[in-house]
Amino acid sequence: MVAQAAETPTAEPRGASVIVNVIDVLRCFTVEHPVLGVTEIAAQVGLHKSSISRILATLEQERIVARDEATRKYSLGLGLIAVAGPLLANIDVRRVSYPFLEELARDTGETAVLTIWDGVESVSVEQIPSIHQVKHTSAMGSRYNTALSASVQVFLAHEEPARAANLLESGSVVLPENTVGARAAYLQRLEAVREKGYAANHGETSPDEVGVAAPIFDHRGAVVASAMIAAPYYRISKEQLGELGAACVRAARQISIRLGASPL
Repeated sequence: MVAQAAETPTAEPRGASVIVNVIDVLRCFTVEHPVLGVTEIAAQVGLHKSSISRILATLEQERIVARDEATRKYSLGLGLIAVAGPLLANIDVRRVSYPFLEELARDTGETAVLTIWDGVESVSVEQIPSIHQVKHTSAMGSRYNTALSASVQVFLAHEEPARAANLLESGSVVLPENTVGARAAYLQRLEAVREKGYAANHGETSPDEVGVAAPIFDHRGAVVASAMIAAPYYRISKEQLGELGAACVRAARQISIRLGASPL
């Protein structure tokens, strides 16, 4: 029997080495150092500047990096979005949010809820119940279209103003007093929600319940969910709403970053 010649092992290791070098180059770009020159990258990666230049030239051609002609330095390019798009689009906001909802419930002692927006209603898709015997919880899939609900306020505050106004006027989102004046006052309230970063419902939809919610953003800057606290009215004073709002904002911001949103 004639022995077969051993396969040449050089091609795969060389290819693997090139890929590792490219990844190392891309990892040099960080939030703290978004713009880098060839010399800086070469020093970090440990390759000759000519090798770094060749890698960057290829990455620039594919729009993975972009070069500033004035400074001749590089930053990450828009081509990365096309590469990462399928991953970003398929990230499960419910799965990502769960540990932060657990922390929110633990820190506040109240029920933490994740809701999403279907265009006209806020829908509950996850919750961590309060540790207290008296608590506010809802069935998974519960839907809310009352304008004064905290989560509905959050979603409408980040809709196009014309669409938010249309949803109110048509009655798709229910405002207790659906008049021109009431709608105008409510739209001003939504502006305040955007400025504060959270919305509150202190017994306005139910005399027994308080809700506080903050928006969760994705990598495009779009609101994809809300992090909410639900609590019994008797346990939460108006003076405590700011503290609960800040807790919701912190949780929502952590989830947003995990979804690819830019840290503020």
